[in-house]
Amino acid sequence: MRYWLGLGSNLGERATQMAEALLRLVRGAKVRLLRVSSVYETAPMGITEQPVFLNMVVCVETDAGPRELLATCLATEAAMGRVRRERWGPRSIDLDLLSADELTLCEPDLELPHPRIGERQFVLVPLAEIAPDFALADGRQAAGAARPGSPDVVCVGRLAEVVRREAIGRQVWQPSAASQAEVLPAAGVPWTDGNRTRTRRHDERCSDTA
Repeated sequence: MRYWLGLGSNLGERATQMAEALLRLVRGAKVRLLRVSSVYETAPMGITEQPVFLNMVVCVETDAGPRELLATCLATEAAMGRVRRERWGPRSIDLDLLSADELTLCEPDLELPHPRIGERQFVLVPLAEIAPDFALADGRQAAGAARPGSPDVVCVGRLAEVVRREAIGRQVWQPSAASQAEVLPAAGVPWTDGNRTRTRRHDERCSDTA
């Protein structure tokens, strides 16, 4: 089954933590990455007096059911040290289950598709980058609902590149940190979707080329 996941972080080395979370899913949960968006720096919601976030969206494939994948995501967050103190508060890593193919669920602790996808530009913009025709609950498509020019959602590059910049910012080159993204080829190289090859530049904008 295909799933769409949202990743975010606003504490510590944000991109490195998102790369580690993906690595843990790929290696430990037998998840296969199909599509990976660029990384976006986004303004916090709810509680605005906190560091800005990095966010991205990925499409994955796994044999796991939605509850099993949700449990894996929560276990990954816990293993990486996330402590849930308050809603909308800062977090070292956030893994959100957004959608599962055509499956619809409405349970107290799991609703699919996620009911607030259409309200969140930090989800819609990266989602529209890799799935412009993703259908939202209100009938819109992701591409039509996303506002990529918003100053609150700014593309900062591919995951591998942002991880490298964090390592350089430490002034100590740590290959192991960068290699977390290198082992995720979908995060660092162009991928083909039908007859379209999507590429990501190292500047502030993401582009598609026919």
